[in-house]
Amino acid sequence: MPPSHLLAIDQGTTGSTALVLDGDARIVGRGYAEFPQHYPQPGWVEHDPDDLYDVSMEVATSALADAGLRAGDVAGLGITNQRETTVVWDRATGRPLAPAIVWQDRRTAAMCAELRAQGLEGLVRERTGLVIDAYFSGTKLAWLLENVDGLRRRAEAGEVAFGTVDAWLLYRLTGGSVHATDVTNASRTMLFDLRRLEWDDELLAHLRIPRQVLPEVHPSAAVHGTTVPAALGGEIPVAALLGDQQAALFAQACFAPGQTKNTYGTGSFVLMHAGGQPFVEQERMLSTVAATLEGAPAEYALEGSIFVTGSAVQWMRDELGIITSAAETEAIARSVPDTGDVWFVPALAGLGAPYWDPYARGMLIGITRGTSKAHIVRAVLESIAFSTRDVLDAMQADTGIRIDELRADGGAVANRFLMQHQADVLGIPVDVPAQTESTSLGSGLLAGLTTGVWGSLEELAGVRTTAARYEPAMSADERDGRYARWSQAVARARDWATGS
Repeated sequence: MPPSHLLAIDQGTTGSTALVLDGDARIVGRGYAEFPQHYPQPGWVEHDPDDLYDVSMEVATSALADAGLRAGDVAGLGITNQRETTVVWDRATGRPLAPAIVWQDRRTAAMCAELRAQGLEGLVRERTGLVIDAYFSGTKLAWLLENVDGLRRRAEAGEVAFGTVDAWLLYRLTGGSVHATDVTNASRTMLFDLRRLEWDDELLAHLRIPRQVLPEVHPSAAVHGTTVPAALGGEIPVAALLGDQQAALFAQACFAPGQTKNTYGTGSFVLMHAGGQPFVEQERMLSTVAATLEGAPAEYALEGSIFVTGSAVQWMRDELGIITSAAETEAIARSVPDTGDVWFVPALAGLGAPYWDPYARGMLIGITRGTSKAHIVRAVLESIAFSTRDVLDAMQADTGIRIDELRADGGAVANRFLMQHQADVLGIPVDVPAQTESTSLGSGLLAGLTTGVWGSLEELAGVRTTAARYEPAMSADERDGRYARWSQAVARARDWATGS
């Protein structure tokens, strides 16, 4: 009988997770470990690339042991990863040639300003679906080529390989025989043409990046290579590669236009399946590639990044000291009937989608002598729901695609007050799956589709089960009135930096 278990590795920003799934998509093994973060200068964030690989192998081995399995029992391996983080290494030895520059790193902000001053914003938007920002991999790679001694010369000689973390892990897992990435990760580099699904020579020329450093680009669901025995104790087909948010979209069975998920974490990432076109004409969302099957046309998504959601709760705990844990916020918020007209705008790091306003500042407005801790806690939770409505409203307006339901995952789905309020302010149901580890789950499910453990997207859609479903209970008049009040608060927060 052929193996029917899947191994999924989720290489994240602060740690790596591995899951083993059985043929019914149940988790039967798990491993997790963290690794160090490095902050050599203000605004710089780095990882040791060897840590990313070593910890990922550690947790994968632990997950297999937890399931009582060996490499020969695994049909396929799926890899999902922190997107945009940039690694360069020696093609011959596999040795890293510099620390990995993490997606959070802002060292290339001045380079991005120069590109905007050259009038390249429209070109980047039209070709890649992205904005010019230090978030993406392209300027990170350009910086390394300019600042690591001898790297440009070696890159032009074909001795250097670049990749996002998926490509780095694949290279190591296959003993250096495969240098490849997938379309979802390529689409986050600011170097990739969304329509042609190829590296863009014009953008490479503007950033002075030699094409020979780039990986091949594969569909997400494909056999990208086979692990060498030294990696995980045997040969396992690497059957899926995809970025973490696209993996969550896949795990949530968002396979048709308009199906939308939100992953609630430190920030939140809203992705809407957009079908077969990239919608690069709009400017309020990022256009990106969704998980793509071998031999099938590309699928696209719109992405709205909300910078501060869970971190606002951490702020209440760590800086204000008005809560001791995130878990208690639900009961505190329910202890008052409303916020007492107190509004919190979570612009603690500027505002992301749909505003893209780096100068906005956080605001707590409407407080009176009667304002209590409970009003503030409730206002912070409500701000997460209203920020999500901002994104969904913009997505629907810019595409003409209706969103009928929001599928939610991440840590905040345990907060029943927040999930109900989210349904109320959107006016659509919020559906929470039984399995909320969506990023790692998505890579495992995609690997299972590639290897024949599951036969179709329809079969995978049946794998997803609902743990809780929240129906809107707020009247349309109240919903729209409260949203108008929220919009007033956001406008004040955006005006603050300009002194308006």
